[in-house]
Amino acid sequence: MAKRNKVNRGKVILVAGGAGFVGSHLCSALLDAGNRVICLDSYLTGSPANISGLERNPYFTAIEQDVCDEVELDEPLDQIYNLACPASPPSYQADPIHTMMTSVAGTGNLLRLAEKHGATFLQASTSEIYGDPEEHPQQEDYWGHVNCTGPRACYDEGKRAAETLCFDSLRSGSVDARVARIFNTYGPHMRPSDGRIVSNFIVQALKNDPLTVYGTGEQTRSFCYVSDLVEGLIRLMNCEPNPGVPVNLGNPGEFTVIELAELVLSKVRTASTIVHKPLPPDDPQRRRPDISRAKTLLAWEPKVVLEEGLSHTIAWFKKALPRQRATRNPRRPAKQPQLSSISQDL
Repeated sequence: MAKRNKVNRGKVILVAGGAGFVGSHLCSALLDAGNRVICLDSYLTGSPANISGLERNPYFTAIEQDVCDEVELDEPLDQIYNLACPASPPSYQADPIHTMMTSVAGTGNLLRLAEKHGATFLQASTSEIYGDPEEHPQQEDYWGHVNCTGPRACYDEGKRAAETLCFDSLRSGSVDARVARIFNTYGPHMRPSDGRIVSNFIVQALKNDPLTVYGTGEQTRSFCYVSDLVEGLIRLMNCEPNPGVPVNLGNPGEFTVIELAELVLSKVRTASTIVHKPLPPDDPQRRRPDISRAKTLLAWEPKVVLEEGLSHTIAWFKKALPRQRATRNPRRPAKQPQLSSISQDL
């Protein structure tokens, strides 16, 4: 189902996964920059609420479709951003085969669309391609330490395969493809039940529930605020010449899970305490991007510090939680995924 607005200006840009957490912020930024934006989303994990304000913009189109199905568009395209894939463990493990096919068949479909239109293509890859890394911090030339048969493999290996498709397309000369390896990102529009560490802790604190820390809590993560990430994606898409290599996008600040939990508790008036549970399989122990390449090629580095970004995110959740509870369909009780301290990217 499409809501089409036949107005042209700036570049014509397709954002697959545009109703998701990062995708909705990207759509908004691209519109603000004077572009015509087409959002393609199956709403499997994206939400129409994330783009409800954008649909009043005459330069915005929303199309409901799964990228695993062949994508056809009549109007010319200048750029395609591929952010289509569940990105948190409960979401991508709910249907692991579909997750894998979204990264492989879906990326293949979008690359063919890019070739047809001569559009520049950006693949939203992930720090998960590094697995539980034996190198720290992670540089782009590190090949990773991934369990290819474990419960996270549908996402990790799917994204690795998507990168292969992109670089083979680039080497063949068929598509001007770029790859961003996104590290943990947070901010408004995150789903309260998506299993990401920041949203888990904030929601638990706001509900006066215990903050669930898996393992000792000494495992580390880096946290990039969504506005910083979006700027990095746009810079990579428009970088000339094509870097020809993957580029890490994330905040190199490194925090333990316990440090994050304590910071959330300090910012939310709550009766919550911290509880520990067993560590999930293949949980990365240390995660921090080396962003030297992004600094050199894109003149990019994050600006929003964790404390500031958390304040913005907590304020959004305070407003979003009551609204989401009020609009929930009583005949379809919300699925309660196992909360995880493994924060993913999109």
